[in-house]
Amino acid sequence: MDKDKSWYHGGKNYWQGKSSTINGMMGGYSKIAKTDMSTSRRFLLKTIQTCSKETQFGHALDCGAGIGRVTKGLLLPLFEIVDLVDQNGEFLSTAKAKLSPLTNDKHRLGEMYSCGLQDFDPQPKKYDVIWCQWVLTHLTDDDLCSFLLRCKSSLRRNGIIFIKENVSRDDEPEVDAADCSVARTEHTYLQLFKKSGLIIIKQQYQGNFPRRLLPVRMYALVEN
Repeated sequence: MDKDKSWYHGGKNYWQGKSSTINGMMGGYSKIAKTDMSTSRRFLLKTIQTCSKETQFGHALDCGAGIGRVTKGLLLPLFEIVDLVDQNGEFLSTAKAKLSPLTNDKHRLGEMYSCGLQDFDPQPKKYDVIWCQWVLTHLTDDDLCSFLLRCKSSLRRNGIIFIKENVSRDDEPEVDAADCSVARTEHTYLQLFKKSGLIIIKQQYQGNFPRRLLPVRMYALVEN
């Protein structure tokens, strides 16, 4: 088994051992879920209102969706259709069961893709918003760049890619061998965005999280 396959295999095994609950999805920090969601909603709406007023609330994609926490709290109330992608099929089954009763004619679930992002190839020109949270840390740099290029091609006119991820406290990446993830430096993210042909239209830190947690940075990206 080569290095990359071993990395992804380890991450998949880690999440297979987690419960299909909010606490399971958030590593035992379910208490920050409300703060996380409210900040994400403000960031998304303010980005569209101030930086990309032509962006439509049509079709969104939740990457690393898990049991649908972000879809439920952020995307489904705002968008007409939300697709979910996660490598864990059990999580997606839980998401469908929990989210289906919340849908209606104006806000509904679309496709559910059981696939790792390193292999996921979204349909071209399909999405107005692609939301990636606490999942890109599991990709290698090369696979992240390739994934962002595919996401860029999947955006509709005036579409935006939103990224919300842990970042390193220092000038070096922080690797977590337990779940096979890496908290990149902000500089590394900037390099990867540039390499992928994306530019930042808005960014900010997540506030009001416990100090013992890694910093969390939010980026809104569009095609250069």
